[in-house]
Amino acid sequence: MSPSTSVLLPTTTRSSAVEEIATQLTRSDELLVICDHETDPVVDYAAGFERTRIVVAGDPVGCSGKANAIAAGMEAAAHDRIVWTDDDFHHPPDWLNELHQAYESDGPVSELYFFRGADPLSLLLEPINAIGGTLGTYANDKAWGGAVMFDHDDLDFDALLRDLRRTVSDDGLLSEYLDVTSLKRIRRVQIGGSIRETLERHVRFMQIVHRHNPWDTVILGITTSLLALFCLLVPVYAVSGVTLLAAGVYAYFGVRRWTALLACPAIIVQVPLLIYALTRRTFVWGGRRYRWHSKFDVEVVK
Repeated sequence: MSPSTSVLLPTTTRSSAVEEIATQLTRSDELLVICDHETDPVVDYAAGFERTRIVVAGDPVGCSGKANAIAAGMEAAAHDRIVWTDDDFHHPPDWLNELHQAYESDGPVSELYFFRGADPLSLLLEPINAIGGTLGTYANDKAWGGAVMFDHDDLDFDALLRDLRRTVSDDGLLSEYLDVTSLKRIRRVQIGGSIRETLERHVRFMQIVHRHNPWDTVILGITTSLLALFCLLVPVYAVSGVTLLAAGVYAYFGVRRWTALLACPAIIVQVPLLIYALTRRTFVWGGRRYRWHSKFDVEVVK
């Protein structure tokens, strides 16, 4: 028997993830659906599922809405075994059980994401997200807030709660508090929908890297610039080499997508996008605009 578990799901919409997770719970488990306000559409919807509780986090002050929701869920959780997850991917029927099995053999565990684009820019950036995001997360055993399991005693619980309420990235922060094993298990997450939305996401992701691992930003900038020069100056060799790299990463994680062919132009575009992301003063996430002064200095712009 797996220990009693609290699954934290931040969402404000009538997401199918609520039903997917609720049907996997045992009698001693609970699903905490964390929303912003009592008027959010998910409140009435989630009330119809057994072992599901609504947690109203309220508006964030000095942190992101996501970090605020996770902190509220952590405080409300009734059990020591904790799962964080998101509402933007499919949770198969054995999802929770497989996380438990992995925890028993490896301790705290996290799954991986593959971002599938829904607009021209997010499609172009798929190879970059796969190489720098999916592969980078896996190679460095970083936590992904979309599917991570840990116990209360695996980290400094009180310190994590304190810091969640003064930063932007929930999983970026969690990776500093928790040693996880990244599972080679991909969850496909659709992103984008408009170029503006993709730009805002890109800005947020790059600023997360910059705030939590400043040297990673330097390394990323140098590596990307060199690869872009390679693509521009020696295109015959660069196109084949970079495309093979992206295709290899896709194949390693079991992803079959034609977008691996976009690796070379994606790398070239990444240079100005990186500069743009690091010079932007604000970004939008979940309908709110944030100004991120430093890792623990976040302003919610009205």
